[in-house]
Amino acid sequence: MGDAIEIRDAQAGDLPGLVAIYNDVIATSTAIYAELPVTLEDRAQWWRARTAQGYPVLIACDAQGVAGFATFGDFRTWPGYRFTVEHTVHVRAAGRGQGIGTRLMQALLRRAAALGKHVMIAGVDAANAPSIRFHERLGFDRCGHLREVGFKFDRWLDLVFLQRHI
Repeated sequence: MGDAIEIRDAQAGDLPGLVAIYNDVIATSTAIYAELPVTLEDRAQWWRARTAQGYPVLIACDAQGVAGFATFGDFRTWPGYRFTVEHTVHVRAAGRGQGIGTRLMQALLRRAAALGKHVMIAGVDAANAPSIRFHERLGFDRCGHLREVGFKFDRWLDLVFLQRHI
């Protein structure tokens, strides 16, 4: 399946597919510490703001449409953090474990390097062992564990930070 995937910059017409993936992740997992689905208009504003900052929103496309997406933004807003970004990557449920996320992240890391970024951060729910392994395979190292900082599905959630030098 990985060979039939195209990685490219998101366009406005891709946003419904991106929203569908994002809302599925919100509804079914603790990968995103949010409980309410997002709207197409919300994601359109987010996409415009992200790209206006010069940051990529990449999508993976297959025969069914948007198979996944990845992006990064500022880790923190103070000037001293300007070389550090935090990313997000999500893949359609049926496409997980097929290399789509890896291809998105490889492209995202190249884009971060081209923008002169130095470190990429991942914030992962501590119970999400597959995501932690995914990041470690990509060269990310665990660098922090924040206990009970999130709350979803009527329980407290721990957040693990991982980082990779670009």
